[in-house]
Amino acid sequence: MSTAHLTRNEDERAVIETIANGGDDGPVLMLNLNRYKAGTGFPGEGIYFDYITGLEKFLPAVGGKILWRHPVFGQAVGEQNLDEILAAWYPSHQAFLGLRAAPGSERNFRLRGECVEYAVIHRCPGDQYPLQP
Repeated sequence: MSTAHLTRNEDERAVIETIANGGDDGPVLMLNLNRYKAGTGFPGEGIYFDYITGLEKFLPAVGGKILWRHPVFGQAVGEQNLDEILAAWYPSHQAFLGLRAAPGSERNFRLRGECVEYAVIHRCPGDQYPLQP
């Protein structure tokens, strides 16, 4: 199975690790832009349902939580077809990096691979409300 749709940005990963291991780590919001494979049950059944409920259960193990998730009906500009935007908050970059070791994560990452066709994750400030200075 190709995982090009889930390719890590190693330069950004290095930045996250530097922040996590430095003295200035803090809250981070990861904005997930996802497109799901046909037949996986988005928005509330099947593999997608198992993936999203698993995510909601294991994120607290690292102190994280899903703030919100919202379906996408289309886009007026661009060609990046998405199904969902999901905002996941973490108390620190270190917590985000700890996802792979969290209880339940192995199964959830497998489910993610089975249902996510394409994903981009943007790293945003986690200590501010959107659109405020």
